[in-house]
Amino acid sequence: MYFTDRGIEELAERRGEEEVSVGWLAERLREFVDLNPEFETPVERLATWLARLDEED
Repeated sequence: MYFTDRGIEELAERRGEEEVSVGWLAERLREFVDLNPEFETPVERLATWLARLDEED
């Protein structure tokens, strides 16, 4: 188990029944980067990966 799995599991437990829009998620990611600019690159990579999930390799 990776260290990040704990945060992912907490997210699923606390908010797993909720439905959110991609716009809402994008705003939360922007807020997170504003508060934690050192995470700009990982958040950028995650957002890009999520945006391209349906592309063929």
